[in-house]
Amino acid sequence: MDYLNAFWVGGLICALVQILLEKTKMMPGRVMVLLVCLGAVLSAVGIYEPFAEYAGAGASVPLLGFGHVLMKGVKEAVDAEGLMGLFSGGFQAGAVGCAAALIFGLLAAFVFNPKMKK
Repeated sequence: MDYLNAFWVGGLICALVQILLEKTKMMPGRVMVLLVCLGAVLSAVGIYEPFAEYAGAGASVPLLGFGHVLMKGVKEAVDAEGLMGLFSGGFQAGAVGCAAALIFGLLAAFVFNPKMKK
């Protein structure tokens, strides 16, 4: 049942974002920032954690999940370090995901022959 919940929740998030892109004149970069900020706000309010437990990877893989990770890191760092954790917590929490994306992107560029669009 966990796989089914992850599938339909992740698919629903992606479908709603696609509808948002199609029906509005918002650029993809702005939609991505909106999703990260929405994930952070939902995490700060306390809604995202139960949602992520229910949906698993369907909620943690999209950009909403990245906003949640950032906010979770900030909360933990503020509890541990005080006000300075506000500045360092998001970086510490999101560093592994960002580093993995950079490394795997670099490996993909070495394996495949990227070409510029004409």
